[in-house]
Amino acid sequence: MLIFRPKNSVRWIVALACGGALALGQAPFNFPYLALVAIPVLLSMLQATAGKKAAFKIGWLAGFGYFLFSLFWIIEPLLVDVAADGWAIPFAITLMPGGLAIFWGLAFALSHRWMRGNISDVVVLAGFWALAEVLRSVVFTGFPWNLLAYGWVETPIIQVTSLIGVHGLGFLIVLVSGLLLWRRGMVISLIIAAVVVGLGVMRLAAPVAMTDLTVRLVQPNAEQHLKWQPDQIPVFYQRQLALSAEGPTRPDVVIWPEVAIAYLPDEQPELRHEIVSAAGAPVILGARRRDATSVYNSLFVIGENAEIAGQYDKYHLVPFGEYMPLQGLANRLGFSALANIVGSMGVGDGPKIIDTGNLPPFLPMICYEAIFPSGLFAKSRADWLVHITNDAWFGKFSGPYQHLAQSRVRAIEQGLPLARTANTGISAMIDPYGRVLASLPLGTSGYVDSLLPSPLPATLFVRTGPWLAVLIIVLILTGQLIGIVRRSD
Repeated sequence: MLIFRPKNSVRWIVALACGGALALGQAPFNFPYLALVAIPVLLSMLQATAGKKAAFKIGWLAGFGYFLFSLFWIIEPLLVDVAADGWAIPFAITLMPGGLAIFWGLAFALSHRWMRGNISDVVVLAGFWALAEVLRSVVFTGFPWNLLAYGWVETPIIQVTSLIGVHGLGFLIVLVSGLLLWRRGMVISLIIAAVVVGLGVMRLAAPVAMTDLTVRLVQPNAEQHLKWQPDQIPVFYQRQLALSAEGPTRPDVVIWPEVAIAYLPDEQPELRHEIVSAAGAPVILGARRRDATSVYNSLFVIGENAEIAGQYDKYHLVPFGEYMPLQGLANRLGFSALANIVGSMGVGDGPKIIDTGNLPPFLPMICYEAIFPSGLFAKSRADWLVHITNDAWFGKFSGPYQHLAQSRVRAIEQGLPLARTANTGISAMIDPYGRVLASLPLGTSGYVDSLLPSPLPATLFVRTGPWLAVLIIVLILTGQLIGIVRRSD
């Protein structure tokens, strides 16, 4: 067994650095193989640690380093109006990573409780770490951004998510990496890796059929600090009309991004006529909708006759952006001013298939709904996915690239093509294997036309649901813990 046991004064720095190394696996860096070094080092230090508090600290520091470097874009929304929001930047870049790192700290502390200094320790760590990431994905509505699996989106390994999803792949990443600490573990690790890579290569070798439906993705590049200025609202609207009308041939459907316009299409028939007249085809776009009680972040399908052919309301809202968590409790406790800093958007009814009759039925996603695998299970199966988003909030360094990577994995899990339009980029047509077929770069205005790929048969992930892999991880971990207890008697 390979042993790495630095002194306490160095151990904490190494744990932080290992988290930073794991963060480099995520977009835009895409160095996931650093996990093969960082995870064995963390496991070795965990085995040599005395006490659950020290174990928690190793996991927390690794998590803090990971989330600090991979979520540094979290300050970008605060820079849109830095005079008003800049005071919150120090809190955002410390409290957010620190809070998320608690999940890793708990996983390491629980793992330490059951470690016996042998090869079984890696199964324990992989199990508790994967379950901690599951909790991170659901607690307080969840924030499953940058799960370990997403770092492998540019490799054949990511194709295994069509079978076991991102949590199953996360378990395998820790398992395969941790096994490298033992000589016989290296053999097991290589066998698992070879099987996973082989399955990915075989899957990617299959041809993708194309439909005859031409989709136009429109990217207006409306920067967030300008998007809602009264004199700029008509500028960006006219830009999207012009991009929809360009070119010698007409697409079969045009897609604009999230909240593409500041107007209310369901209340303004003249607006709808202008949009479809320019496009010469049905238009899918994001805009706000209101009723007597709320305002909704919505997606509309405007038919060729300017009718509202389909409509969907976002249901997975962004905490602190579209609603304030625990707002009702804060109001009851007398903290109304704090609770109402963020206005509450209306909540949609959940995932749904939009079938207009003239377009293949599709499942819509708005903004960060695309990072939730469990959010793509409607009562029936769509032929394609449509993701509209405004990634101008994420800046231009890492956030938009990470969001795109996670969207691509939704296509792989579902075995469905995905059409993605982002206000400032990256807009892309993605095939059912998660490959980008056509795209518009970040920070540019334009459009791209692409044929829509055909869907694949329902994947195992679709047939069994997102929780099968979690159940398997629980069973493996439970069996391992029972074995440890029996060997200790």
